[in-house]
Amino acid sequence: MSNAPSVTDATFDAEVLKASVPVLVDFWAPWCGPCRAVAPAVDAVASEFEGRAKVVKLNTDEEQEVTIKYGVGSIPTLMVFKNGELVERVMGNRPKAELAQLVSRHI
Repeated sequence: MSNAPSVTDATFDAEVLKASVPVLVDFWAPWCGPCRAVAPAVDAVASEFEGRAKVVKLNTDEEQEVTIKYGVGSIPTLMVFKNGELVERVMGNRPKAELAQLVSRHI
């Protein structure tokens, strides 16, 4: 079980844009090898920052509206949202330390 719950097009605004803490969103798909490779790092960051930041996953195959809105053209794409705004974006398989720094910059 992932430490990062899934969000959908329907829940994105409430769970991400209206969150009271920064949110790291992992845009992924089940068939994507690099997405599976980065998943343990995403889960570790979710645990490390529990209570100070939120980490969620969005399946790009199933949730097209948000995927298109934020111009996700390749996955994995990881975005940090703060106060309802996209504040940072990285693409590709990243190590846990880099993801932790990404989140830390916005706490």
